[in-house]
Amino acid sequence: MRTPEDYLNGLNDGRNVFYKGKRINNIVEHDALKVPALHAAHLYELKLADPTFRYSDPELGEISGFFRVPTDSETLWYRSRIIQESTRSGGGVFNIIQAIGSDAIFALLLIGRELLTEGKEEFLKRVKKYRDEVATKDLALAVAQTDVKGDRSKRPHEQSDPDLYVRVVGESSDGIVVRGAKAHTTQAAVADEIIFIPSRAMSEQDADYSIAFAVPANSNGLKMIVRPIMEIEGLPSKDDAPNASRHVELETLTILDDVFVPWERVFLYRDHREAGALANLFALYHRFTALSYRTAMADMYIGLSKLAARYNGVEDAPHVRDDIVDIVMYREVMYMAARTAAVDCVKVGDMAIPNPIYTNVGKLYSNSHFHDVVRDLIDVAGGLVSTLPSTLDFENPETRSYIEKYMKGNAEFSGEERFKLMRLVREMVGGPITGYMLGGMIHAEGSMAASKIAMYREYNFRSAEDLVSKVAGVRSK
Repeated sequence: MRTPEDYLNGLNDGRNVFYKGKRINNIVEHDALKVPALHAAHLYELKLADPTFRYSDPELGEISGFFRVPTDSETLWYRSRIIQESTRSGGGVFNIIQAIGSDAIFALLLIGRELLTEGKEEFLKRVKKYRDEVATKDLALAVAQTDVKGDRSKRPHEQSDPDLYVRVVGESSDGIVVRGAKAHTTQAAVADEIIFIPSRAMSEQDADYSIAFAVPANSNGLKMIVRPIMEIEGLPSKDDAPNASRHVELETLTILDDVFVPWERVFLYRDHREAGALANLFALYHRFTALSYRTAMADMYIGLSKLAARYNGVEDAPHVRDDIVDIVMYREVMYMAARTAAVDCVKVGDMAIPNPIYTNVGKLYSNSHFHDVVRDLIDVAGGLVSTLPSTLDFENPETRSYIEKYMKGNAEFSGEERFKLMRLVREMVGGPITGYMLGGMIHAEGSMAASKIAMYREYNFRSAEDLVSKVAGVRSK
């Protein structure tokens, strides 16, 4: 087990990170970028403090529980629980730094087993070796899946610029050279390693794009451009972001400018038949992860709505209770979907895959109802989510007494307490993080359209068709 200090010290390794027009030489000392790094480091604190997050591997010894390969319902549910608990510990913010990488590793292990039937034993050996390496070293991982894509109506090989999907551009006895870019890569700039996998099904003409591999974050030619972290920097004071100032994650445009990858880190190579299967398997594991962290994230919105109602003196108002129940339903539907996806998992050899129907049902509900959660909390909290004074005004001796006096609601609570509560409510539904979340809750872990496609593909329509065929006296085919 690495310490938080071990992890943070490892980030100063010469990686190419750019933020707001400047190259950043020391992430941990940068005012904005250190926050995602410290958020990731919190996971290392948890693992040292709580044995729940550790697993005694029969071959490797004690490792992070995130790298425990799911073998049945119990181990899948264990994974869900540690994702839920690490999210709760991080202020309701998902800590992706080992969850997403292990999602990709599990998918790669399954694809590697498929390749065994084709006489390609080396790929499974490489994945197993890589999993053992990152687990033993307790590494932080990012996954780069979403290509920048260019013209969405065209396949990778049809693009006007061939680099709009990540591809292989060179090969030697030592390895391959890759070029292209991936978008939306969460926590890449604060990861030790980045795993690259395909984002879609490929045709035979897309063979150069049908690759999967891993590289260190400081690889020559790897460049990361970090999005503006408006959740922190877009406010008058970091204290106006009581949660994001401690717990936030970053995304990058991740550029491969002719990066060399040794063969031992190549997990899929020019195999268009398995590229789509890998993309789908990763998405399935990662949507199960999404249900798990979003369950814990929803606790934040439930707590905020209950306390806002109490502080406003409207806890017993029927319409307020309706709003709160809506948020409770949001949380519990995701929890039930995650639990059922684990209990009714699909076994492939000695590995377990989350049930694809229940996983995608829960994910779709999460996607389509998050906006309702925001609306419900705004309705409960009131207009202060838009008009609350800043922390700087609260700290100003000339205005503090007025804010304390006029922010008072329910007499059981002080004006200062209500100000602090409404400040957090504003951050979650009326601040810069809100726009980030509204986009993320639709597109993160795959769009709604992707989940619907997966559900339609996996759903067993036969029993319903047979029922109608029997009742109507008609043929189903």
